[in-house]
Amino acid sequence: MLGPRITLFDHALRLHRHDPDGVLPRDGKPYPDDAFHRGRRPRSRDDARTDGADVAAILDRHFAEADAAPGDLADAFHDVYVPIHRNEHIAAAAKRADRQQVQRAGRWLVRHGTDQCAVTVGLALLATDWAEEDIPLIQTIGLLSSRFGPLAADALRRRHHGGTDALLWLAQRVAGWGRVYVVEELCRYGASGAARRWLLRHACDGDFLNGYFAGRVATAAHLHEAIVGNDVDDDLVDHTGRLLKIMADCGGMGMTLEHYPPAPIVVAAHAAHLARQTPTPARYVTAAVISDHLADKAPHRSGCTTEQRDRIVQQYLAILDRQDWCDMMRADRDSDDPYGSGSGFYAWFADTVAARLHLRSFSDPTDGDG
Repeated sequence: MLGPRITLFDHALRLHRHDPDGVLPRDGKPYPDDAFHRGRRPRSRDDARTDGADVAAILDRHFAEADAAPGDLADAFHDVYVPIHRNEHIAAAAKRADRQQVQRAGRWLVRHGTDQCAVTVGLALLATDWAEEDIPLIQTIGLLSSRFGPLAADALRRRHHGGTDALLWLAQRVAGWGRVYVVEELCRYGASGAARRWLLRHACDGDFLNGYFAGRVATAAHLHEAIVGNDVDDDLVDHTGRLLKIMADCGGMGMTLEHYPPAPIVVAAHAAHLARQTPTPARYVTAAVISDHLADKAPHRSGCTTEQRDRIVQQYLAILDRQDWCDMMRADRDSDDPYGSGSGFYAWFADTVAARLHLRSFSDPTDGDG
């Protein structure tokens, strides 16, 4: 039999039990069957429209036999290219077959599969169905999110009762590409209730890949309404700052401020709320980076008029040059654990952002103190 004895599901479950509320270390890698996936592997064809056709052919042959056991598929897909996203060929094969037979095969492959390819196909089969009882199975394998995140997110979205809560549970426990897949699915689902509250406060975790979905989060969660509403807290203001910092400089990845119509409203509201917050290094750096991007680019690149841009930049700079903010930042620069510790961040920041904006915190401590 191909592959190790441990199933990928058990691998995910064991890691999850070590930290039930956290992200799996290294996305659960190495996977138990990694040794069998090194070297030359089947790849997507030149004509991507045919990707998944080989898998569909194998499924058609299997489902044509009414008494075929799901275990017969355990090693069936290792030598063909298996897409990790929803695939029309595989979905069509599932629809051509008996629903119960498809469910049995999908559940068995996800729960007992020891080969990534077979588990991926099993998840693709479950993603064509809507049975609520499969949610725990899908959530658990979805924790191995760089491989199984796209199909797990798609499968959970199809569960009309409990699907949103299940997606939110998974979103809180994945990072990297897995977070991209799950957050994008939450945005497509229609953000409301608990999902909207989480997207507005926690979707961006600081990873570079957040650039792929920051604009979608702002749009789907109606950030422009939330940030001027009556339920504004520190988490919302801080996350709004992260969203704006990303959208100011994520061209080629996702929506930028230039293409986000409410940008002037949201940026101005963030600056106004920031003025009432306690100074912290993260808030300082976020505001400075946003200001730098606004000041450095033509106003339309930030979705603003010249007057709007200049007024917002002055709002930010007035906050950053306040004595309490300067004292906080100078103390943090001198601490044993500064923002960006060990990365040389402050040296870079002082020579670039702070120099361009003439920030008091990075000039002589006596400058402007009166």
